[in-house]
Amino acid sequence: MDRADILHLLNTPDGESVRAAAERELLRAKGARVFVRGLIEFSNVCRRNCRYCGLRAQNRALARYTLTQAEVLDAAARAVALGADSIVLQSGEGAAEAAWLAEVVREIVTALRVPVALCVGERPERDYALWRDAGATRYLLKHETADAALYARLHPGHTLVERVGCLRVLKALGYATGTGFMTGLPGQSPESLADDILLARELGVAMCGAGPFIPQAETPLARARGGTAEQNLRVLSVLRLALPEADLPATTALASLSPGGQAAGLRAGANVLMPGFTPEARRADYRIYDHKAPVSMADAARAITGAGRTCGIRGVAQGA
Repeated sequence: MDRADILHLLNTPDGESVRAAAERELLRAKGARVFVRGLIEFSNVCRRNCRYCGLRAQNRALARYTLTQAEVLDAAARAVALGADSIVLQSGEGAAEAAWLAEVVREIVTALRVPVALCVGERPERDYALWRDAGATRYLLKHETADAALYARLHPGHTLVERVGCLRVLKALGYATGTGFMTGLPGQSPESLADDILLARELGVAMCGAGPFIPQAETPLARARGGTAEQNLRVLSVLRLALPEADLPATTALASLSPGGQAAGLRAGANVLMPGFTPEARRADYRIYDHKAPVSMADAARAITGAGRTCGIRGVAQGA
C-alpha cells in the first residue's frame, strides 16, 4: 500500500467498504481479543507549551498534581484486579524524576506481574535505558503530525526530527514502541494524514494511536474547529489496512466526541482500550482537552461486548 492507495482510502465516499475491509484484516491479523490497558495519569506537570494541550506550562488555570508512589501502585493493583492486561503510566513531559519512576515501574512489574508502558515524553537516552532496566517494555511517544512545518507551529521550540529521533532511540533500546497522531488538526490535510500513516509504518511501531483533536479552553487553539468522529474512524480503518500487525487503540478522545465511539472504533479496526484508573479526585485536572469522557472498566466492557469482541475483563471474557 503506497501513498496514493492510502489517500484513496481516506477520501473514497464508500466508507463502509473501507471499514468492513479493516475489520476483516483485524480479525485475520490480530483475532477477536481486545487488549485492555489500565491508564494511570500520575502527573499533569509539563514543561512544554504545545498549542493544543491543556497541560501546557503556561496554563495557570490548571491545578497541578503528582501522585505518590503509593497512589500509583494502588491504582495499578485495582486495574489488574479488574482484568487489565497491562498498565500505562502517563504524565506531562518532564514531570517524572527518573529514579522515582524506575522504582514505580519495578514495583508494578514485581508485585503485579504485568507489562508496563510509559508515556512521559522526550527524555535523555539514559532515562529511557534506566526505565527499560527497571522492567518497562513499552513506550508510547506520539509524533502528533508528520508535517514538519505544522509540528513546529504546534510545538514551539521543538521539531519533528527530535521527536522521531527519540522513537528510534527507544526502539534501539528494545522497547515495543508506540506512536500516534491527531486527526482534524487546524492546518492538517489529507496528504499529511497519509504521511502520518506512512511514518508509523516506516518506524515499525508496535502500536499507533489516532485520536481526534478536541480544543481546550486555556490554549491558543481554544476556538479552533475540532476533529470529527467520522474522520477519525476512517483513519483508524486505513491504519489497520496499512499496519495490519499493529495494536490500535480506540481512544478516550473518540469516546468523548461520540457516545458509543469506542465500540465504533473497535468495529473500525481498533483492538486496544485504555480505561482510566487515575484517582477520581485528580481526573478532572488531567485536562489535555475539554469534555473528556471518564472511561471506566465498565465502559470498556460495554464497548467490547457491543462490538462483539472478547477481553480479559472480569465477567466479560467471552464477549457478546
